[in-house]
Amino acid sequence: MRNIKVNLHPFITNINLPTVIKTAVFPGDSVERLFVATQVGEIFYTGNENLETFLDIRSQILELGTLSGGYDERGLLGLAFHPYFHLNGRFYLHYSLAGSQGPGALAGSFRPNPCDPNTLNLQWEDRESRYDHIDTVEEWILDSNLQPQKRRTLLNLRRPFANHNGVNSLKFSPETERLLLTTGDGGSGFDPFNLSQNTMEICGKILEIDVDQDLFLEDPPVVSRFDQLPMAIQETLTVIAKGLRNIPGISYQWYQNQYIKYVGNVGQDLVESIFSFGQHLQIPVTQVTQGRNMQEEAQIEEMINLGWRGWEGDLPTSVISNCNQDPNLNVKNMVYYRDTIETSVKRIPPLTCYYHDDTRPNKFAGTALTGVQPYMGNAIPKLSGNVVFTDFVRQGSRPPRGVLAYTQLGSTCVPKDYGIIETEFDFGSQPAFYVSLGTNLDQTRLFLGVYRSANVTNFNQGTVYEIIA
Repeated sequence: MRNIKVNLHPFITNINLPTVIKTAVFPGDSVERLFVATQVGEIFYTGNENLETFLDIRSQILELGTLSGGYDERGLLGLAFHPYFHLNGRFYLHYSLAGSQGPGALAGSFRPNPCDPNTLNLQWEDRESRYDHIDTVEEWILDSNLQPQKRRTLLNLRRPFANHNGVNSLKFSPETERLLLTTGDGGSGFDPFNLSQNTMEICGKILEIDVDQDLFLEDPPVVSRFDQLPMAIQETLTVIAKGLRNIPGISYQWYQNQYIKYVGNVGQDLVESIFSFGQHLQIPVTQVTQGRNMQEEAQIEEMINLGWRGWEGDLPTSVISNCNQDPNLNVKNMVYYRDTIETSVKRIPPLTCYYHDDTRPNKFAGTALTGVQPYMGNAIPKLSGNVVFTDFVRQGSRPPRGVLAYTQLGSTCVPKDYGIIETEFDFGSQPAFYVSLGTNLDQTRLFLGVYRSANVTNFNQGTVYEIIA
């Protein structure tokens, strides 16, 4: 696919790391405004002329950047507006709770060894004491003065490790008008407990929440498995996908009288991947947790499955080791052979992949997928109808630079190639990590979140750009 050139227009400057970029219309208003959520816990919107604060929950977010020199994957991770926000003022948040820090599920780092089965079959034990933090999903509402107020808590989720919590993790489905929550596999690396393939585990899934049931529980329990949830909460949940490692949200595209779903999966060491699917099963959580007959078991097995941890995109999950003869070369050893075989016919293949090591012309070596959005506008004709995605930083770029790219829409099993979107914008000598990608309600505009640091503790270094012709 040929490369495409675009420009970037600075839209919002000097903010903290932007994790979510969306638009919405206030009750009683007719203007579609841009909303930006930052990882540290702020939400801003574009007013008539100035940037306005919509909500500030920084005091409710756990302290970030304490584990990896400033880098962190926790914080304010999800923001979604009810399909009738312009009428009912309801919106939803997903964030990591202050005061919930634990010691982690393992005493040290994890690296599987294909020659040592003890490293391949670990169990997450002592969950109530061995965890990293708690994520919460909440419903908020605007009062009569258009001031945000928390209305209720929907879920409290215990997370085993600090990373892989998902980002841009909340969205309403245009098909069902239910709230979608995308969860990562729990973190560490290589999914040490294989939570993403275990249907009873909440980690590594895409869930739908029926928020219109209007269920109120004073203090929902902190859980990690579906069978730990009260029946009243189970009845509000369905599962539509599993086998996720860590994903930057889910997006929809109307095509040939159906919605195509796009889900990106951040890779381990080899490959970043984007999946697409049209029709899918919705498995009620009550079916997952109750006694099931053979027909229901077979239906659960037909759930959309991205293949992790047996598959990393289009490749079997592998560990990398250096070659003794040449330090510039390496060997990829399949690590979870049994998992790869078991999921080989259950998984859906990716729509497109790009790799961490790729010397082909007009390709790039990526690091981590940070956003996937269809573009349905006409202002950039060469991109119209295509699917745009972002990578955090191109391998070897100095100073660090993120990457924009695109692929063709698709809902079949035929994989697509991708092309690079070249940005005619001068960042100067500053780093430019591409941290998020957003769109407006009808997907005719694209917005890129850029940060000048990889660390959330380096404050006010963010800019949101509109991608223009």
